[in-house]
Amino acid sequence: MPRHLAIYTGSFDPISYGHLDILRRSRGMFDEVVLAIGRNPNKEALFSFDERLELARALVADMLAKDTGGAHIRVDHYTGLTVDYARSVAACAIVRGIRNITDLAGECQLAITNRQVAGIETVFIVTGENFAYTSSSLIKQIAALGGSLDALSTLVPPMVVEALRAKRRDPSNPIGRLARDGLLE
Repeated sequence: MPRHLAIYTGSFDPISYGHLDILRRSRGMFDEVVLAIGRNPNKEALFSFDERLELARALVADMLAKDTGGAHIRVDHYTGLTVDYARSVAACAIVRGIRNITDLAGECQLAITNRQVAGIETVFIVTGENFAYTSSSLIKQIAALGGSLDALSTLVPPMVVEALRAKRRDPSNPIGRLARDGLLE
């Protein structure tokens, strides 16, 4: 019997409750799910690969400890094309979260391309309604422009709030430089 392994890819910069919602729901569809942290060349990363791996691994371990039903999840990272990574782990599908019609339009184009180029299917999971307006870009923008980090607790786990707080205190980080220069409260 074939093993059904899926990869859930993204930059996860930072990982949010919306990401964890999609990951949790994908566990019922596959034998194993790999949360695969990639690099989006169109976005400047706030957290390094290592930081994103550490956050994701801790949150996944917590999820698996609380909910033992469903597929095993492992966390990995990759560089290069997603389809090449999918082939390297023998994935049968790529999982993508969809928040709205705009996401769907862009993701459909990628899904068709991935199927044509690499013969891999994409499974779309519509995000939970509580997370329909959450994005990592929005979270980073709130943190960078001085928004309340405590207010982000509805969007990201406490561990991520603390990691964002540490970034604000770090003068070598863009968010930290803004805070140091008095541009943030």
